[in-house]
Amino acid sequence: MNRDTLTASITINQPIDLVWKVWNEPEHIAKWNAPAYEWVNKSIENNLSLGGCFLYVMAKKDGSENFEFRGTYTEIIEHQRIAYTLDDHRKSLIIFEGNNLVTLTEIFEPVANLDLKMQQEFCQSGLNQLKAYAEQL
Repeated sequence: MNRDTLTASITINQPIDLVWKVWNEPEHIAKWNAPAYEWVNKSIENNLSLGGCFLYVMAKKDGSENFEFRGTYTEIIEHQRIAYTLDDHRKSLIIFEGNNLVTLTEIFEPVANLDLKMQQEFCQSGLNQLKAYAEQL
C-alpha cells in the first residue's frame, strides 16, 4: 500500500462472527454503509472471495449526486483481514481484532484530488454507523 494512507477505527461490542457478517453481507451493508445521513445505497453486490468483486451504488436522497464504489478482493483471512483494490487502483485494508469486543480498522489510499479531511470524516462516519447498527443487533 502507498505510504499516503488514511486510517479510521472503531470498537464494536459484539462477537467477531456478527461484526464480520455486518461488514460483508449486503442486507447488513445496506443498513449502515453511507458517508453521511443524506446518502443511501441504491444497489449492493458483494462476492467475498479472492478475486471476487464488490459494487456499492450510492446516491444522495435528493437525487442530486451518485457514485459507484467498486473493487476486487486481493486478500481475505476470515475474521482477521480483508484487502481490496478499487477500480481506480487505490488500495484498502480492513483489519478485525478481538473476539467479543472487536476493533475494526480501515486503512485506505485517499482520492488524490479530494480534501483529505473530508475523506477521513466520511470513512469514520461510515464506521460509526456500522458500530451503531451492529450494537443494536
